[in-house]
Amino acid sequence: MTLTLRCLVASLLLMFAMSANATTGAQTVWRLLDYIAVDYAVAVQDGEVVSEGEYAEMVEFADSVNERMAALPATSETAELIDGAAALQAAIDAKADPSAVAGLARGLAGQLLQAYPMPVAPSSTPDLAAASGLYQQQCASCHGTTGAGDGPAGVALDPAPIAFTDRERARERSIFALYQVIEQGLEGTSMGSYAHLPVDDRWALSFHIGQYAYPEALVDEGRRLWEGDDSLRLLVPDLAALTQLTPAALAEEVGEDRAAALMAYLRRTPEAVEARPEGSLTLSRQRLAEGLAAYAAGDRGGARDLMLSAYLDGFEPVEPLLASRDPALMARIETAMGELRSRIASSADVEEVQAQVGVVNGLFDDAEATLSPDQATAVSSFIGAFTILLREGLEALLLVIAMIAFLRKANRTEVMPYVHAGWVGALLAGVLTWGAATYLVSISGASRELTEGFAALFAAVVLLFVGIWMHGKSQAGAWQRYIRDKLSHALSRRSAWFLFLLSFVVVYREVFETVLFYAALWTQGNPSAILAGAAVAVVVLGVVAWAMLRYSRKLPIARFFAISSVLIAVLAVMLAGKGIAALQEAGWLPMSLISFPRVDLLGVYPTLEGVGTQLLVLATLAAGFWLNRRAASAVAVTPAHESN
Repeated sequence: MTLTLRCLVASLLLMFAMSANATTGAQTVWRLLDYIAVDYAVAVQDGEVVSEGEYAEMVEFADSVNERMAALPATSETAELIDGAAALQAAIDAKADPSAVAGLARGLAGQLLQAYPMPVAPSSTPDLAAASGLYQQQCASCHGTTGAGDGPAGVALDPAPIAFTDRERARERSIFALYQVIEQGLEGTSMGSYAHLPVDDRWALSFHIGQYAYPEALVDEGRRLWEGDDSLRLLVPDLAALTQLTPAALAEEVGEDRAAALMAYLRRTPEAVEARPEGSLTLSRQRLAEGLAAYAAGDRGGARDLMLSAYLDGFEPVEPLLASRDPALMARIETAMGELRSRIASSADVEEVQAQVGVVNGLFDDAEATLSPDQATAVSSFIGAFTILLREGLEALLLVIAMIAFLRKANRTEVMPYVHAGWVGALLAGVLTWGAATYLVSISGASRELTEGFAALFAAVVLLFVGIWMHGKSQAGAWQRYIRDKLSHALSRRSAWFLFLLSFVVVYREVFETVLFYAALWTQGNPSAILAGAAVAVVVLGVVAWAMLRYSRKLPIARFFAISSVLIAVLAVMLAGKGIAALQEAGWLPMSLISFPRVDLLGVYPTLEGVGTQLLVLATLAAGFWLNRRAASAVAVTPAHESN
């Protein structure tokens, strides 16, 4: 056993080592490709070598790319990458046009990132406060105190240190490229690796170096452009896009002057592109535009995926905050985006899809106004926190109280700890979910919808049978005491654990959604108002729980079962509708919109699949209730015949 364990550990260590070597090797190749794309123009112009030293370096780097590419672990893209490396080497040997060589190198670098993924952006916004001092300590001796490449230690170096102030060269260099050189160094030059620095320092240093070609005098203009033109956010939607974007690529979209100003601002203020509610809607707009273009080109599958991304990746993160401020607007956007996906699924005309995209974008305008920071008043935060917790808490509370009251009526209070353990465990799991969503991972829109959807459907199926069973007990009449006594012996340990599971799943579903709502609210400030709203909601829920438990004690058992069966039936129908809606929003189920009222409180949404499922649940409940009544009537009639 020990030998087996050692072999397993050794195999895992070998796998990790191979993975690390593959990443390091791919990073080296990427860095060489980036260097070729930037510096080849200095070596060759109009088919002639203008710098023998630079050209010899380009040939050497191309050879190294060929060798290193072939040495990387094989993937499905290996053959294409090797062919691309050979084509690049041939173009350099033929002294091809610099733009052609740069295009080949950039394209090959992009393919390399897909085949061998590596971090392309910092995990959080870099802190640039200490970057200037770090540069003076680590870089200024060679590259100069102002980044002009005139440091005293660089005088005798060949090749000379790079001048970061060189605009022509800087416009072809991304922050990611600077990071790669800082981390790995650059073979054939005196630039060594600075991998000993913490990763956050390396990213901060990369952003700092990227500023030198774009002076601070341009910052105010860059800020004005960024804050005044929403279309620019489509070009730089997040930190990863900023780190990979070259000024030259940005200039192709917005012009040289605007690109320079934007780079001066964004490289000094990378937090400006961090994900925000408004930025998420910007991402949604981008996906809508891309999806419309794909649909017009005949790619219905691609259009469907992009429209789904517009909802899950763009709108879903802001949905909790929007629901707390304007639930009616949130519902209209959900319906409009569902209609858009429905039109694509039914192969509607391009004009119809385009018109619906316009409707959605118009609703996004309203949402952005609602989500603006000046709308985050203490009153709105209080109301949002109160209504969210009260709404979600009531759904979970109704079921838990019904379970507790049932166990009391059945004289099985020793099973009650399982129910309590279920809902308490769900609350603790909710706290862990909040911690994970805040500090560890970002819960995607798809993950959220799938969690809510499957939990709701599980609970709905269980409650469907529980409701019919409870209704049957309410019909028992003279047999009620006998059934209750028999039930007392029927609750096994397995049944107790089942009650634990049901309590946990139902409560965690509501806690999960509440956590995401509160996380969104918290980012808008007003923490005191949020806590006050939550506290008042907890008090109201406590009063409701007390009243329900007290009232249920006074009810005759038959009446209790009758009322509970109706309550459970309503919950089953509601959760069935919510579960189907969540899976539709995650793209797991089709969505066919119909003319039907939307009632969020009851989980009723105007889709054929959702309403159909709820009608099926209602029909099953009705049939079960009818059979219960019929059986009770037969039991009542039989003793009468026997007495005759």
